[in-house]
Amino acid sequence: MIRTINGNIETLGKTYIHEHIKLDLSGYKKDPDTNYNNTTAIISELQELKKKGIDSIVEVTNRGMGRDISAMLKVAEETGLNIIGSTGFYKEPFLPKYFYELNEKQLSNMLFKDIEEGMDGTDAKAHILGEVGTSHNVIKDMEERALKIVSDVHLETGRPIFTHTTLGTMALEQIEIFSSRNVNLQKVLIGHMDLNYDIEYHLRVADKGCYLGFDTIGKLNYQPDENRIRLIKELVKRGYENQIVMSLDLTRKSHLKNLGGIGYSYLIDIFLPTLIDSDVKEELIDKFLIDNPNRLLNIS
Repeated sequence: MIRTINGNIETLGKTYIHEHIKLDLSGYKKDPDTNYNNTTAIISELQELKKKGIDSIVEVTNRGMGRDISAMLKVAEETGLNIIGSTGFYKEPFLPKYFYELNEKQLSNMLFKDIEEGMDGTDAKAHILGEVGTSHNVIKDMEERALKIVSDVHLETGRPIFTHTTLGTMALEQIEIFSSRNVNLQKVLIGHMDLNYDIEYHLRVADKGCYLGFDTIGKLNYQPDENRIRLIKELVKRGYENQIVMSLDLTRKSHLKNLGGIGYSYLIDIFLPTLIDSDVKEELIDKFLIDNPNRLLNIS
């Protein structure tokens, strides 16, 4: 079973594993570009994405990030996409004020409510615990607290955990925290691994059984896509093709196509054809977009 914001389904088609429909990180960043609220333009792009064969989107905006359930429901209605919602706490400095004021039980109960009753006063229920994150080359005390809280909620609900790594760092340390709480690592997606061009590091993470997020594809200012392709091919060569998932992680107005950005279709239109040209077979791409997301997201 996979729970979308409109109810349960059994299987997904082609899936973007880590996206945002609406979020706002501009309060801290002091950059209006990071108030990602162009719902009309986003719907237009996602309608085109649906026509190109994408079936589902995991929306990883959670508490403190500007989550907007009404926008998610509107997108689902107007595009026909399956939208899978999330709950949890992000990373410093984007944790809500109450995260510092409430105890672990109170915070856990918030996440349980999002999963079992509905998010933000609606009937739309969360399915994912994430994106829960860590800073660059460090896990701060409050970030570790958030990781432990979602671990405990995972143990009670079986919900998958999606993480944010800053530039692909601290993945092994995240996994160590999850392991210490007896989290099922086969239900963990370590996010933004494609921002770290270190194949040995990828292999060490993959060997733990987690999924690896190639989920910032097209963000060439961080990493050229040629590096992403080399990493994917090496992981496949080493037998880890069942642990690769894909997305773009659009978070800025300037990422949208009508504002000069790559747009939601970049993965389909640009990256995947290039991946195929580099001798990655289409059946492997179906694993990355269909089989692996279904295995990660399905719960008993």
